[in-house]
Amino acid sequence: MRSGQSITQLTRAEQETETAADRLNTQVEEALAAVAVRSNSDIEQLEACADRLERAARDLAVALRELAHERRRARDNR
Repeated sequence: MRSGQSITQLTRAEQETETAADRLNTQVEEALAAVAVRSNSDIEQLEACADRLERAARDLAVALRELAHERRRARDNR
């Protein structure tokens, strides 16, 4: 839970979105670390980082769309 927010239960879609965003941040940090190594022997590691980063970004996009649908349904049911 982020500081400053009241204690509320996150919905499933909110939880999944936060998890996906955290995973993407981790993948970005790992990619930056891999770039900093500057080794020609780690080419496969760079490719693997790219694959993981791509999957994490796609997962976050899916989670954000699901959250948007959830919030739209909640808005329409008011």
